[in-house]
Amino acid sequence: MDAVRVALLREVLAGTEWPAATRRFAGALRSSVVPHGGGLLLVGTAAYEPWHLAAHLVDESTWSGLPELAPTLVRHRVEPGGPAHLAVGLGRIEAAGRGETLLLVAPERPGAGLLERVHDARRAGATVLSLSDGDPEVRGLAHETLAVTGADDVDLDTVQHLVNAAAGENSAPAPRGRRGFRDRLSRLADQLTAPPPTRW
Repeated sequence: MDAVRVALLREVLAGTEWPAATRRFAGALRSSVVPHGGGLLLVGTAAYEPWHLAAHLVDESTWSGLPELAPTLVRHRVEPGGPAHLAVGLGRIEAAGRGETLLLVAPERPGAGLLERVHDARRAGATVLSLSDGDPEVRGLAHETLAVTGADDVDLDTVQHLVNAAAGENSAPAPRGRRGFRDRLSRLADQLTAPPPTRW
């Protein structure tokens, strides 16, 4: 979802909790990965793989100049002979520890095996974040959580787009020294394509 669509979505949701909630959650995500130079693991449930969020976070990491936001997608089923970026299985969560962040996207209650692995990663020092349906056990495992229930006026996909966009906002490093023509041109392009400021 491009910056214009995100800005329109935020305008539609102005007056609700979602713009501020997604920015808060994105801030927690950014503050957990940037100081450690990365280490973001992204996992869904056996029935829901968040590949779309993974792709958008990779794009956002490039646009914002924060390579730390690019996640490793952890999959429940790994196809033999597949590309390396799609070949990371659940064993990676078992190896997670201090300095790493695990983002669990769970539109339904995860299986006990996944919850146990996430619990072990937290005990080993990993920071756990969750986008979920409000399941109490998932909420209890996460350091930071954002719940989207059936009673809410948005769905999990919409919330993922807002979190992704907010994760890279205002995070480009400040230019050092004298800026050249390309730097000035890039800055102008960023200003022209940035969403308009929203009022909460």
